[in-house]
Amino acid sequence: MTAGDAAAPIYRDTRDLTPFGHAHLRTPVRELADGVGGLIHGVLGGRDAALISVDGDVPRLKRLPGKAAKAVHGAIFTSREPERLITVGRAHPGWAGLCYIMAGLLAYKHRSYLRASELLQRGLSTRNDDDANQYASTYLSRVVTRVELAERIEVPVLFGEESVFLALAHSLRETGQTEAALEALAALPPSLPSALARCAVAHSLGRDREVVIWTDGLLNSDDLSAALLLVRARSLRRLGGHSRAQETLKEVLRRRKTDLMLRNDALTDSALLVFDNGRKSLNPLGWLRGRPAELETFEVIRKDVEERRLWEQDWKQLGGD
Repeated sequence: MTAGDAAAPIYRDTRDLTPFGHAHLRTPVRELADGVGGLIHGVLGGRDAALISVDGDVPRLKRLPGKAAKAVHGAIFTSREPERLITVGRAHPGWAGLCYIMAGLLAYKHRSYLRASELLQRGLSTRNDDDANQYASTYLSRVVTRVELAERIEVPVLFGEESVFLALAHSLRETGQTEAALEALAALPPSLPSALARCAVAHSLGRDREVVIWTDGLLNSDDLSAALLLVRARSLRRLGGHSRAQETLKEVLRRRKTDLMLRNDALTDSALLVFDNGRKSLNPLGWLRGRPAELETFEVIRKDVEERRLWEQDWKQLGGD
């Protein structure tokens, strides 16, 4: 299946538990608050912000692990740069794929998107030993990656297929590889986060019909769905479906707890729809056929300008400045 083959909505996740946390809508004020909060957390003895993020404490190795497991464990949870993980992966080829993936996620956290895309793709194409796979399922389940799904919208994702492919897709998008980003998202299971990421990329590529199909029937149940509805409305507007786009924007505004940033975007898009409709009503053929009300208005304006010019002329003759 290619990225454009889906003929049904792609946001309906039937799983009881998903790896996603609550969405974060990034604004300049919130970015500043996050930075100050991270600084305070570090001063108070919290985990270094340059390290891989973990939900809770770093897990401790159990039993008597082998030399490779010890080296990889230490590199994953204490590395501030990807180089150490790359070195450990080269020293233990059976663990190299896992090391490259974790190095890619670390580079992604540091916003080194080109390097992240290269490392993640290499890690996904490198086969791991069974010991490495068992280690990942046991000790990495609480590793968290904060992934940008669309502009200004991020979501924390627990380690797994979805965190890796969502981070890869965003990295590819940031480096101009938009088609590859869409392909990276195509195999992910249905969910609101993956649907938002996929529709945002498809919209940027002009694949609006697919966006409309993928979001059919969506309601505003939370901020992620509201953001996805905004993408749907913009695709509908570009396709000329203005009434359907307006209905979609009304759904964004229906839920009162929708984030203010999303509500403002919906109001702006709604105003643009009104502007588009007004511009289309000013068809040049309409002027040729005669529009008395508008012509009368322009005539009044023309007379006002002429009277103003005569008044200024009389004022100057009387010696006014």
